[in-house]
Amino acid sequence: MLDPTSVTPHESLAPKRARLIMQVRSGLLSATQAARQLGISRKSYYKWERRGVAAIIEALNNREQGRPPLRADPEKESPHALLAENNALRIRERRFLAFMIRFAMGCIAPEHLEQRLGNRLPPKDLAILYSHLTGRSPCRRIRALIIVSHLCGVPTDSIAPGLGMRSRTVNKYIQMYGRFGVDALFLPRKGAERWKDPKYKEAVFGILHSPPRDHGFNRTTWKVKDIACVMARIGIPIAQKRVGAIIRNAGYRFMKAREVLTSNDPDYREKVDRIHQILSTLKRTERFFSIDEFGPFAVKKHGGRRLVGPGEYPTVPQFQKSKGCLIVTAALELSTNQVTHFYSSGKNTGEMIRLLEVLLTQYRNCTRLYLSWDAAGWHASKKFTKRVQEINSRKYRRAQRTPTVELAPLPARAQFLNVIESVFSGLAGSVIHSSDYSSVDEAKAAIDRYFAERNLHFQQNPKRAGNKTWGKERVASTFQEGQNCKNPRFR
Repeated sequence: MLDPTSVTPHESLAPKRARLIMQVRSGLLSATQAARQLGISRKSYYKWERRGVAAIIEALNNREQGRPPLRADPEKESPHALLAENNALRIRERRFLAFMIRFAMGCIAPEHLEQRLGNRLPPKDLAILYSHLTGRSPCRRIRALIIVSHLCGVPTDSIAPGLGMRSRTVNKYIQMYGRFGVDALFLPRKGAERWKDPKYKEAVFGILHSPPRDHGFNRTTWKVKDIACVMARIGIPIAQKRVGAIIRNAGYRFMKAREVLTSNDPDYREKVDRIHQILSTLKRTERFFSIDEFGPFAVKKHGGRRLVGPGEYPTVPQFQKSKGCLIVTAALELSTNQVTHFYSSGKNTGEMIRLLEVLLTQYRNCTRLYLSWDAAGWHASKKFTKRVQEINSRKYRRAQRTPTVELAPLPARAQFLNVIESVFSGLAGSVIHSSDYSSVDEAKAAIDRYFAERNLHFQQNPKRAGNKTWGKERVASTFQEGQNCKNPRFR
């Protein structure tokens, strides 16, 4: 047995020095850090690093024992010989590095690789290496790169740090290639494809078809982690990612159920097609109005997104005293994108008749007015229908010289098709949210200014509603069956 006292301190430090030098070569340490830990200057480190790991350790041991730095080597005593050898080594490494960079960029064809290797490989093995070099698997790509580098004459000491690997790992793949050939490098691991066995698929879907509570999970839906846990319980362990792969390969996926706005009107298609037909044939002397009410909403401090300074945290009191209440009744004309509005005391037939009178006065020069709104009771009351019949009578039209009024109601529970809801969403985001008006009159002034600026914009830029909207409107002010004009957050 070796006596511990017989080991010199210099020999006991050799493994540590070798590790430091290899850490520098693999990029884990800088040369300055290694030189500082070795107790030498960086210039000396670079001087002896050209000789290799063993030479550095030997030089350090000789220096500490008072001997010459290096043992005399008659063949390599000349500085010119050492410089020429070092330059030749660096040129070979640079050429190989440039070759591998060009190969990684796709500039090297298999023929060039075969020429580079000097026909050292059969065409079949070369094709296998090339396919893995350009494949998607990083592990197989590195193995192929190790063999190609080895066949190109690159030493293991250069391959390992260049790929960020240990030398023994590189030597293992090189020895495996030498003993068993190229195919041995890319054999699948045992059990890697085990999850493709039909029994795994049957077990996964057998679990999915039962509720989670039957397996002890207080949930209503399955999670991949829970399925993998149950698989381990029944003796068929499998990774979570393999459970997800089985589900996806079968054409299934996890999705969140979304709330969908729907209409239960039995005449939904007929009403929608009629509105489409009216808009597609709308004449220049005809107008189509989208009508609804906004509110009632209280005049108080409202929350919302706003710009705040450092350390400022805006709050809204839960309980507030209202300064008043507002209801806005409005009509959006789609061909000119103009809004007509006034303030109402309630939502009733009287306010609808009032709006009808306002529109008849404002659009007296037109030949026909189409009114479209949702299926609220006061929109289709007998009193309102009777008033429309009176306005459409020949006697009234001759006396008042007013246009014909025609109703084009939306389907029941289809407020998401009401185009003016988009304008109301823009109004809420612009002048209602984050507001704190001192009175009802101040809130009315802000709303009036919003509609006035919007109308002025489209008067100066005449366009049919749709291509460009004003302010912060949610969707384009055009009738489209697939859009949702009303934001469910803005009531």
